[in-house]
Amino acid sequence: MALKGKDSIEFAAEENYPTSNEVHLAEPEEDPPAGAVAAALYLESERHNDLIHIACSERGADEIAQALTRFLPRTDILLLPPWDCLPYDRVWPTRETMGQRLAVLNAIADPPGRPRITVTSVEAAVQRVPPRHVISPAFTTLELGKTLDLKAFQESLQRFGYFLDDRVDEPGEFALRGSIIDIFPAGDSLPLRIVLDPRQSIAELKTYDPVSQLSEQSLTRALIGPASELILGAGDDVEAGDVRPVPIEERLVSIYGEMPTLFDTAPGATVSLQSGVDFLPLNRTLQIIEDARLAKQETSKAAKPCAEKFYLSREGWIEALRGRKCVRVTARGGRVPRFFRGARPGYEFTEFVKTQQSSGATVLITGQTAELERAGRLLERKFTTRAARVTDWTQVLAAPTGCLLEAEFDLDEGFVAPQSNIVVIATADIFGSVSKTVARPDPGMLEAELQIGDAVVHEGHGLGKLAAIERTDLAGQGQDVVRLEYRDGASLLVPVDEFGRIWRYGSEPDSVRMDRLDGDDWSKRQQSVMREIKKLAKRLVARARARSEQPAEIIKPKRADLARFSARFPHRETRDQTKAIAAVLQDLSSGKAMNRLICGDVGFGKTEVALRACAAAALCGKQVAVVAPTTVLARQHFETFRGRFAEMGIQVAHLSRVVGAAEAAKVKEGLRSGAIRIVVGTQAILSKSVAIANLGLLVIDEEHRFGVKMKQALRDLAPGIHTLTMSATPIPRTLQSALSGVQDVSTLRTPPAKRRPIRTLLAPFDATSLRSAVLREYRRGGQTFFVVPRIEDIEPIAEKLNRLVPTLSVKTAHGEMNGSELDDIVVSFAAGEGDVLVSTDIIESGLDVPRANTIIIWRPDRFGLAQLHQLRGRVGRGRTQGIAFLLTEPGRDLPEGTKARLATLVALDRLGSGLAISQRDLDLRGAGDLFGEEQAGHVKLIGAALYEQMLKRALAIAGGRPDPDKQIAEISINSKGSFPNDYVPDASVRLSLYARLSRIRSQADLDAFRDELEDRFGAIPGEVKILVDLAGLRICAAEL
Repeated sequence: MALKGKDSIEFAAEENYPTSNEVHLAEPEEDPPAGAVAAALYLESERHNDLIHIACSERGADEIAQALTRFLPRTDILLLPPWDCLPYDRVWPTRETMGQRLAVLNAIADPPGRPRITVTSVEAAVQRVPPRHVISPAFTTLELGKTLDLKAFQESLQRFGYFLDDRVDEPGEFALRGSIIDIFPAGDSLPLRIVLDPRQSIAELKTYDPVSQLSEQSLTRALIGPASELILGAGDDVEAGDVRPVPIEERLVSIYGEMPTLFDTAPGATVSLQSGVDFLPLNRTLQIIEDARLAKQETSKAAKPCAEKFYLSREGWIEALRGRKCVRVTARGGRVPRFFRGARPGYEFTEFVKTQQSSGATVLITGQTAELERAGRLLERKFTTRAARVTDWTQVLAAPTGCLLEAEFDLDEGFVAPQSNIVVIATADIFGSVSKTVARPDPGMLEAELQIGDAVVHEGHGLGKLAAIERTDLAGQGQDVVRLEYRDGASLLVPVDEFGRIWRYGSEPDSVRMDRLDGDDWSKRQQSVMREIKKLAKRLVARARARSEQPAEIIKPKRADLARFSARFPHRETRDQTKAIAAVLQDLSSGKAMNRLICGDVGFGKTEVALRACAAAALCGKQVAVVAPTTVLARQHFETFRGRFAEMGIQVAHLSRVVGAAEAAKVKEGLRSGAIRIVVGTQAILSKSVAIANLGLLVIDEEHRFGVKMKQALRDLAPGIHTLTMSATPIPRTLQSALSGVQDVSTLRTPPAKRRPIRTLLAPFDATSLRSAVLREYRRGGQTFFVVPRIEDIEPIAEKLNRLVPTLSVKTAHGEMNGSELDDIVVSFAAGEGDVLVSTDIIESGLDVPRANTIIIWRPDRFGLAQLHQLRGRVGRGRTQGIAFLLTEPGRDLPEGTKARLATLVALDRLGSGLAISQRDLDLRGAGDLFGEEQAGHVKLIGAALYEQMLKRALAIAGGRPDPDKQIAEISINSKGSFPNDYVPDASVRLSLYARLSRIRSQADLDAFRDELEDRFGAIPGEVKILVDLAGLRICAAEL
């Protein structure tokens, strides 16, 4: 199959941009493959040493820059992002985004020393930028051995937008701890640790991990740039600079006056325009800006927004490019087949390669190492020679015509370069997309830090408030103690060696009832919960033993049949999906009844794991029941299952209250006869009128959302039957390890290949921002969720939306609607009907709306942290950037604890952060989701962290294993040691270190803890050495 004609890419060059306002605008076709654009830009970079390429979208720019980085390792590739906020918004761009932009603007201001390509999007190109004379002096180069004026350095950081904090884990933050300075350069991917010697010279310069806080790579020099585009001078007031209620556009224009364009910043660069970028993409961008300007003008009493002083109009765009050398990339197809969508991907791939080579084309296979090896094994069946390895595009062009090549280029899809007679095939074309997430320490592994003001539980005294950490004199020794406050104003001082008995409760102190310090309520409550936990542990262990002794039919399909089904998955499995699928298939073929829980963050691929299990069972002639808690979720699962099994000869049916009586009768008959192999439905499947002839596998989605009777009916339905349960409730590693031998758990922590983190913004409700957010989503072809905490909030919000955006279709939905009506509304919205859905949290779990990329949550303080994380996971599930707006009530100050909780959600916007959030929030619903509502009640009595610890011990003892938290020896000496304030300035960090140290039970863990202290805080002083040595003595004594 040769590709030519309309399946090629052409590149037309223009000498200069049109000099009149009459510019020929071609309507853009589908975006060409990023690799094809990169190949074209390579050719242009041979003629032009400095290029600025304008892509049609932010996503496109990102993918083109990634491809160029691999194609042209000896060319500087820069990516200029747009702001990550709406025009004229109260919410300013993040420090990370502004830092990245300023780093690029600083770099392109000087002529390039070697070829340079700057890639950006039309959204970024229409923004004016700070003047060069302001940007350049704001960059500081740090070098080993050079003296650093600490006071002047701190002052400049604050003028340039950095925030002084105690722990640095976000871009734009810095911390001072004696001779150690931690700073997260706003334009970089990792923070820096600077260690000064006594002469204030830089002795060490290292990157470190923002999660573990441990050092990684040593550097000889580093460049520190500003964290804000509002760059203040030496005499300016830092506090007055960052006026957040004022849109940043207005603030920048008032400070800088006339601002240059991107093109002014690099006057010698040639501009490369993607085909049609100055038609629909530019029009859409300008319309979004105009919508925001009008909305701001209507709702603000201030002066009119300064649109043309900051954003380019169409006339301004033409004027900015007038007379410049430009090249235009014109796309006309250029894609290769997506083999993985066919029935025989491997065969179709090798045949395609053979055809292309026979026509004289050079064929290049690109991908990651493992995928290249897989492709190589397929090619070995048809070709006698292996593909030759190349490392850049220059080598590809220099290779002999008609040869077979391979390269580790990171491309999402292949392309055809007709001018070079080259056909590029990405391994993603053969096997589906691969998750490219860089493995970093799992945030879920880290213990949630105790914070001043937290509700905590002391094992001996009960529920109180962690009021302060204080320095006191005990037995003539200065020592840190924690002051806990209880009911009626009573307080308790807890010494260092008892810090391990303090646990986070998992809720805000204002919402819980404190214990009396001298009462016996806590003791009774703790003993009662312990009795119930022991019963639960014995029951779980007994149930696990019974299942392990109960034989089940072996389910082991033919490899070829299962491979044919798996090939229909339009993506490559993530690492965790591959492990989970392998574990499930092993369980099914073991001869013992499977009892596995698939736990994963929102949108991380749990359904695909279930689909593989169902395929294995159905291909072996067994029937499968898939049960979901709601009709909406059941209908979505049914559509997914029906589509995947359409060409497998396996009949899939749906059974729920929305299925008519006649159709339901047919389904029941098909289940009795065995003709229907897979049934997807709600609790209707559990009806006594439903008989399944040869049930081999039961799949339960979100079991915790079923009632007690339904859960019992599910257990009765499947004695000795393989059971697979899915849950989006994150399970911390500590609890997962405790469940070892009781409940098999597979956790999906790796995000899908093309999924992007959800940008999360917290701001007061503002009609301008609301209108802009909804219209922007509409103009980029998407849909918006608007979630409210109460049913009575729905109508007022819907009416306000109808006034603000009267041209859009607004739908409403809540749990008290008639079931069929609710299902119809939600399912039709998921199918693309309607622009905005105003609802309660009924959309929290399971709902998949591919076009929904924006979610607005009113009064986020009324939702749990884990619940908010689930809600924002409803958007951005495709290639488009998802955005979550958390809108608080204007003029109402939130409690400090609530602010901190919501700030956690904003900070943890990375993919897979559900585990970290569950640890920080210690969601009190978690145990109820896993073990039932009765246990959820017990968790509320003693707190999530202590409950988890008690369950861990009870499960170990019930299972005949050693107590994981055996009583450690007590050592009584006069000197206790401590973490001095000047060594660990932040009280919360000191609290966390005390708690962690008191819970260490092995010498290896203690050695790692000691190394961490030296790395993070410097040489260990005497007081800390005493503290650590005492911990070592306790460990040794316990082993005697």
